[in-house]
Amino acid sequence: MEMYDDKVLEVFLKNQKQLFDEEVATTKEEARDFLEELMAQVVNSADEVKEYFEEEGVDLDSPEAGDILNADEVFEIGDGRYLIVEG
Repeated sequence: MEMYDDKVLEVFLKNQKQLFDEEVATTKEEARDFLEELMAQVVNSADEVKEYFEEEGVDLDSPEAGDILNADEVFEIGDGRYLIVEG
């Protein structure tokens, strides 16, 4: 399965303003190119989101971390997967 399938691209296009002030993509092709350039990650569970941020050195126990699943960089796909975009 391709990392950035239609569902991932649709969620990113619909919700991209949660992370960016302006739209960065208007088509699925633009969204795919943008996500590839940023090396955005698709993970299969909330636990994998937490593992990703732990590997990036984020202290998930700190009050600033809050609920990492609500971070602007995290997009819930709706099928158990999450897209992580570090803008």
